[in-house]
Amino acid sequence: MKAVVCHGPRDYRLEEVPVPRPGPGEVLVRVHLAGVCASDGKAWDGAPKIWGTNDGQGRYIEPPVIVGHEFVAQVVAFGEGAEGRDGLAIGDYVCSEQIVPCQDCLYCKEGLYWLCEPHDIYGFHQRTPGSWAEYMVFPRKALNYKLPAGMDPDHGVFVEPLGCAVHTINRAEIRFNDVVVIAGCGSLGLGMVAAAKMKSPKTIVALDLHPARLELARKCGADITINPRDEDAVTKVKEMTGGYGCDVYIEATGAPRAVTQGLDMIRKRGRFIEFSVFRDLVTADWSIIGDTKELDIKGVHLSPHAYDTAIRMIAEGRLPMDEIITHKLPLEDYEQGIQMVIDGSASLKVTLRP
Repeated sequence: MKAVVCHGPRDYRLEEVPVPRPGPGEVLVRVHLAGVCASDGKAWDGAPKIWGTNDGQGRYIEPPVIVGHEFVAQVVAFGEGAEGRDGLAIGDYVCSEQIVPCQDCLYCKEGLYWLCEPHDIYGFHQRTPGSWAEYMVFPRKALNYKLPAGMDPDHGVFVEPLGCAVHTINRAEIRFNDVVVIAGCGSLGLGMVAAAKMKSPKTIVALDLHPARLELARKCGADITINPRDEDAVTKVKEMTGGYGCDVYIEATGAPRAVTQGLDMIRKRGRFIEFSVFRDLVTADWSIIGDTKELDIKGVHLSPHAYDTAIRMIAEGRLPMDEIITHKLPLEDYEQGIQMVIDGSASLKVTLRP
């Protein structure tokens, strides 16, 4: 089968590799559509936060490995004892959480499976080859989900990023009278807007540098949109909140400036939610967090307990999916897809069709 194999930064190759065979408890699927994530762009470009640094930070990706952690696929075969697992049958369209938890480490035993210490994520670790291929295997401990009848299979490729968005909003603990600012209206940010709308806060403010993305943010539920390139976002948010600032600030841009912007914009005792994977280290005035504003800072990782909600949101038509999924490229054009995601000016969700 065809597969895109990562051998190192900027060293991705389209190769012919054996079709995997499902072992006991495993499920073989044919990939229907695979997404290109912003983290794929950073991995391609050699980001120190992914490939490790000279100061001892560990490597997050293990080459050689088949890339890809966003996908929708169709069941084609079961390994011994796997038939019927997760309610799956041959021909079903399915997705699988991007992490395959070990179920044995400290975090798994505490119920925090998404923080699993071995941390086998599709497309990053050799034990879990990814979705930029014609076929892939869901391991025995994978967390799998069947898509409902009537849901466009192509839209299933957005379940993983939308699940991350749902987890982000859950971490924000949004209340009815909150002013919520979401910085970044890429595909993930748009998912956060739609998920935040379901929490019924007082106001949702979306920030982005691209007018077309701000227009989509309104379709997803934003009440107010601001382009920081055209106006002072901090001043505008403070003006609409009596000078206090927003209650919740969600950073989904991956740009260091968005972090300091949020620290300036948020009110005392506000909740700052950090989602992004940054290319490099970010510097901020930590005295704002403690002595000045006594902020709650929450990180967000992956999409635990969120896939069912994400699937329901897509099936119910809560997002303009055909406008969010902007490109469907053949697998052979993976490098073009990566560059489109890195550039970001002419795409939202870029996908590959094996």
